[in-house]
Amino acid sequence: MRALVVLAAVVAALATAPLAAGGGWASVGFEPLPDDISAGSTWSPTIFVKQHGVTPLAGLEPVVTIQGADSLVSSTFLAAPGSEDGVYHADVVFPTEGDWHVTIHSGFGESQTTYGPFAIGAPAVSGGSSRELPAFGIGLA
Repeated sequence: MRALVVLAAVVAALATAPLAAGGGWASVGFEPLPDDISAGSTWSPTIFVKQHGVTPLAGLEPVVTIQGADSLVSSTFLAAPGSEDGVYHADVVFPTEGDWHVTIHSGFGESQTTYGPFAIGAPAVSGGSSRELPAFGIGLA
């Protein structure tokens, strides 16, 4: 009977080991906020992923998803690893002006966080050329 109890304890320990090794959760943050961004321009946030809010996590593939607050329009952008563990960079383009939510999927389990809405301005309008017009003169001789 004692051997059966020991065997059951060993089996239980082996079964829960993968769960403990999984590491639980990660915190996700980014900077800067998408303030003063206009539609069509690129916002380049730096994303930080830390296991248990402490240990920087390398080797992940974070994803930034933007979704219009009043529509079903959404876009997804893959973040690339930075020069330090747990730091990633993305280039995000808001297709239209309006209010947008930003969700960062850490790439670590189900860890994600949503921010916003952020007000994205109208696309920048080109004011035309600043070239000088050619001068036309009448020669007086």
